[in-house]
Amino acid sequence: MRLSRRAILMGVAMAGLALAPGTLAAPASAATGRDITLAAGHCIRVTATIPLRSASGGIAVNPRTSTVYAAGFHLVFVISEQTDTVVAAIPVGRGASAVAVNPKTNTIYVTNNRDATVSVINGRTRTVTATIPVGRDPNGVAVNPNTNTAYVTSVLSDTVSVISGQTNTVVATIPVGADAGGIAADPRTNTVYVAVAEGDKVSVINGQTNRVVATIPMSIAPTAIAVNPTTNTVYAPFGLNGKGDVAVINGQTNTIVATIPVGALPDGVAVNPAADIVYVANQEGFTSLNGTVSVINGQTNKRLATIPVGVGPAGVAADPKTNTAYVANAATQGSPNSVSVLGPCPG
Repeated sequence: MRLSRRAILMGVAMAGLALAPGTLAAPASAATGRDITLAAGHCIRVTATIPLRSASGGIAVNPRTSTVYAAGFHLVFVISEQTDTVVAAIPVGRGASAVAVNPKTNTIYVTNNRDATVSVINGRTRTVTATIPVGRDPNGVAVNPNTNTAYVTSVLSDTVSVISGQTNTVVATIPVGADAGGIAADPRTNTVYVAVAEGDKVSVINGQTNRVVATIPMSIAPTAIAVNPTTNTVYAPFGLNGKGDVAVINGQTNTIVATIPVGALPDGVAVNPAADIVYVANQEGFTSLNGTVSVINGQTNKRLATIPVGVGPAGVAADPKTNTAYVANAATQGSPNSVSVLGPCPG
């Protein structure tokens, strides 16, 4: 079995971190209620911490139904945005890792990396309606709701599987390079962006032709990727040896236009296009150390705040309707798994 270069980089970075005395953070719930000012008249805080039985880091939100979906290895937990509680747990395949939602069809896609499949869930009935074979070790999924198409990266097959949402079949397989991980789709331009660890690059796919049309070089392997379709801007976090940054990519020119420092070991990214805010989940350190979320102003490319969350934040999703972000804390070694909810301050 080939060990992915991304896993190697994460291991090197973890080994390179040293914990100073007294840096062990309090449980995630301790951060609840702490107001953090972003700008004049705007404030954010951890408004809730939702416990999970298990978590792998995959998380997505359907703003139309006010529902959050979090992967938990062989389950997908359904969370109500109204009550911040788990209302259902849906059995899927082994090694459920990444989650994406098509809000137009109320369909959820979950990658099962141990089974090399994708589970398709009906959001209304909360049942699996199809299981689709894809490449080995599927580790990322994205959806273009305008074309009703899902895209799945396979770390060990070095490909992207293109899935028709109408037929639930793979209609194309695109080579992108070794250790393809994070993936994002821009529905306005019908463009797909893939974080590829081997070669330290972002592959750009034309959604109409299903071909790689550009390659954006990175200084270090990107760990995740997100896109703001309103501004045609792409965000790719990367990190090594206790440092973390986010590359800001112009979607029109496919060039890096800025680099923003964030926390150590950034492992997830999401965009609120309505507010032009970017959230980056930072693992920060060993499994006993709480992680953080960096909040970035998309207009100025400046970090506005760093918010403590739970242990091992590996994924983040944003709801532009409520200006709320959900962080999947995929802790290990006895620490609690949870979802941190980042919302506007009351009042």
